[in-house]
Amino acid sequence: MPVFISYSHSDKDFVDKFAVNLMKANIHVWVDRWEINVGDSLLNNIQEAIQDASALLVVLSKSSVESEWCKKELNAGLIRELEERRVIVLPILLEDCLIPVFLKDKMYADFRTNFDEGLQAVTQAVAKVTSSVQNRIDTSKYFTDWAQDWGYKDDLLNLRLTLVEQALGKPFSVLIVINILANKQSTKRYNMYKECGLEHMGRFLITEILSDTISKEDLQIVLTDQFPAILNRTILDSKTSMKYDVEIESRRLGQDTGFDLFVDIKSQILELTQQIRKTIRPLTKDETLLMVKIINTPIDG
Repeated sequence: MPVFISYSHSDKDFVDKFAVNLMKANIHVWVDRWEINVGDSLLNNIQEAIQDASALLVVLSKSSVESEWCKKELNAGLIRELEERRVIVLPILLEDCLIPVFLKDKMYADFRTNFDEGLQAVTQAVAKVTSSVQNRIDTSKYFTDWAQDWGYKDDLLNLRLTLVEQALGKPFSVLIVINILANKQSTKRYNMYKECGLEHMGRFLITEILSDTISKEDLQIVLTDQFPAILNRTILDSKTSMKYDVEIESRRLGQDTGFDLFVDIKSQILELTQQIRKTIRPLTKDETLLMVKIINTPIDG
């Protein structure tokens, strides 16, 4: 989900620079001038964007605190805070101005003297709701903390997903480690993305391929004791010769209840992919063209 930037159009030069820098940090941003086309409904689009946003960044300036439209956006964000009981509104102080009363007790990112320091404060603040490499999946029955890391093993790309599932009210948790080893052709394709600054999309596409494959089968692991159980899968694209060897290892941690435990690997992977999909920054037009070019480039063995 994107972060919504609320601002006065008098401050558009600052907002453009600010938003571009957030995008460079792979943060998905929503700016009205970039998203709304001629003829679109301003009210409907902004209302939906605020409702769907992971956070509302409010740029405070002399112009914005006087803007009736900015006041409405702020009120909508504050209502979400009350309803969801979590921080939604993040103030950004662009210049000395009269801070709205409901924001006076909030810590703000200060851009008055140093842009880089203000930017760092914002990226740190939104990390927990915008990260596509580390987060938490919350459901009514359990939560799952997960993280993604990557590197190379014998010059081949190695992507690893680590998940810890905690069922609510249960005296144990479940560790799931998914190792994905790319073959030579798959690694070459990933390196093409990396050279263009699109490695985050390269990793995302691999999780999409994994999710699509797993969605076609009921994948479960049965844990009978404290020792890990392992499943292996191979994903092969016969047209491109790209292949991924997938090893899924799971084990129970905590109290031994004496019962076998069924781990729904399929649901975990699908929920994880869905969360990554929501947080990953969409491509710009230029990046989309690069992606198409890379996808259409033949891969030699």
